[in-house]
Order: sequence, then C-alpha cells, then structure tokens
Amino acid sequence: MNVQFGIDRLLADPQTLGELAGRRVALLAHPASLTADLHHSLDALVAAGVKITAVFGPQHGVRGDLQDNMMESPDYTDPVYGIPVFSLYGEVRRPSGQMLSTFDVILVDVQDLGCRIYTFITSLLYILQAAAANGKSVWVLDRPNPAGRPVEGLALRAGWESFVGAAPIPMRHGLTMGELGHYFIDHYALDVDYRVIGMTGYAPDDAPGFGWPVERIWINPSPNAPNLNMARAYAGTVMLEGTNLSEGRGTTRPLELFGAPDLDADAIARTMADLAPQWLAGCKLRPVHFEPTFHKHVGQLCNGLHIHAEGPWYDHASFRPWRVQALAFKAIRQLYGDYPLWRDFPYEYVFDRLAIDVINGGEDLRRWVDDDAARPADLDAITLADERAWLEQRTPFMLY
Repeated sequence: MNVQFGIDRLLADPQTLGELAGRRVALLAHPASLTADLHHSLDALVAAGVKITAVFGPQHGVRGDLQDNMMESPDYTDPVYGIPVFSLYGEVRRPSGQMLSTFDVILVDVQDLGCRIYTFITSLLYILQAAAANGKSVWVLDRPNPAGRPVEGLALRAGWESFVGAAPIPMRHGLTMGELGHYFIDHYALDVDYRVIGMTGYAPDDAPGFGWPVERIWINPSPNAPNLNMARAYAGTVMLEGTNLSEGRGTTRPLELFGAPDLDADAIARTMADLAPQWLAGCKLRPVHFEPTFHKHVGQLCNGLHIHAEGPWYDHASFRPWRVQALAFKAIRQLYGDYPLWRDFPYEYVFDRLAIDVINGGEDLRRWVDDDAARPADLDAITLADERAWLEQRTPFMLY
C-alpha cells in the first residue's frame, strides 16, 4: 500500500476541506511541502479553494534559499497570491500578534528529519504555544520521520532549552511532527485546538525505507539535507556543527561525512573499531578526501570518513549515528591529545555556552570525550537510561 501524506489526504477529503470553509488559513511550509504529484502545498490548497491568508517560513525560509545557520529570512509578499509571507527565522522566532491576526487556523506541513536539533520541531512548539494563548487552531499535515522509530542520545537537560532544544527528548526521538505536537501539548500542558491529518499506509519499521516510503522521491527540506542517508546519519553528524571539523558543508554530501586537513582517517577508523566495535554496527565507514568550496576549511584538502547508512551495510535496528559520531570524537581525542575539537562561536543565538553543549542539551557528551579515563560503557551508562525512559514516555503519542 502506498503511503499517503497528510496534505494529500486533506486534499482528497471534501468533508475535511469543508471544515476550513469560511476560515482564514495560514500555512507553515518549505520547499519539501509538496503533494504526491510535486505541486507545492500552497498552490494545491489555493487550487482546492482554501482561503490562504498568510504563509510562514521556518529556518532556511519558505524557498529554502539560505544555506547556513543564523542566516535570517525576511518577510515579504508572495508575488503570485499577494499574501504576506512571515519568517519565523528572522526578526522573530515566535509568531507575533500581527502575524497571528492574519489567520484562524494554521496548517503545518513541513518535512522533518527526526532529530531534536532540527529547528522545525521548535517552530511547531512555538506555534502551539502562541495558538494556545491566542485562541488559534493548529493542524499538522503529517509526514514521515525518515530516521524511523529508533531512539538514541542523551535527553536535553533542564536549563538547556534553546531553539535547537525544545524539550527534554533524546537527539533521535522517533516521532513524526504530528506525534510530536501531541507530546508538546501534553508536556507543556497547552490548551489548544490541535488536529493531525495523519498518513495512511505508513509503516516506519518496514524495509526498505524504514521510515521513508521509497515510492516518494526525496526533496531537500533544507539546503544541506540532500538525501535519505543524510537523514539517517544526521542525529550524529549534526554534532559536527559544534566542532572545528568539517561536516561536509561546501561539498555535495553535507552532514554525511566529516574531516579536516590535519587528520588521518584510517587511523581514526581503526581507533574507533578498537574502542567500541559494537557502536559501528549497521553502517560502513569509508575514508574520503574532500575540499569544501565554502564554510569550514574552505579550499583545503580534508581527510575524513563518510558514514554510509545505506546499501548492504545498513541495518536499521543496530545503526546508532549519535554513538558513531561520539566515537569519532573520542578517537580523535585519543590520537591527537589536545586537538582543538570544540568550536567556540555563537550557535543559534546562544552566546555563553559551547556550541557542542547547546547541540547536546548539556555537557555530558563533551565531558565524556575529554575525559581520558572515560570509556564507551560510561557513556552508555548515562545514555541508555534516557533512551529507555523516552521509549516509554513517547508511547501514548504514537499514531502509526
């Protein structure tokens, strides 16, 4: 059975569409907000007679034109429909009163990557909170979690909330946007009119896609999210943003590989295998050379490793991208001692904490890497408890 996404289910259901009649409707969307036949959701909804009065864009914008973090999108007027397009990654992160005055119900139709740090889920939370305070309705037109159901990583610690840390959930949460909305409402005790237009035929544990229906082509939800392999690896490779290692921005395979000009990739791979071979299950590490055309180490030949969570090496149940990347950090620290691993720069508008800690929602991961005496079992000891707790906590909110 083919998977039908929320937008396609809404458009095919005259009764549900009829519930939007006479209401001012806003849409949160980006370039991957497409129907099964690749029409943008905005165009399809307008063609279906929905009165769209505003469009909202998350990080990277409605058009997905901005490459890096902390590159803000402006508000503008849509040239086709003459309606306002509001940025939730510009002057504000939360919908303002003026923005909220333009609609009665907002449809959220964005493709997520299944990782806590991916900011679309924080935008969903902020929309839910604003809607609860202002009597607005929120409908999520649900889409798959391409990373599937597996859970991995430390939970965000209290006091570490940020735009890349919306709630105390692990790095890899295993929920869809619609499911996360139910969790946010419960966790933050929100009184909001919320509805999920769910998918049909979605089986996130089934091969070959394991979360992503292979009959649907991949459209980048953000500029550096080019394929399913990236989505699978992202819960680990996103940590590279907090380091002086290149995450492959400026190459054709961003956030699937890592490296730097002064590294020996073969030695790193051997050390990783010596330290925790069990953490390398379900994927293949391939030594690579690459030269970024922009971003870190621009124009310099880097040596590194490409993480392949695809092909005959991929095992969905055993692949643990967060541990793979953590293990790479540990190997570099063991091989190179005082290597300047952690990048000290403002990350998502947090100016007083190291980026690697903001990304991980606490200091535990960095401290484990930097502690010469700490072993993989020590990181497992604190992480497994968080993972088990979340597996139980998320169960009531799962729709598929």
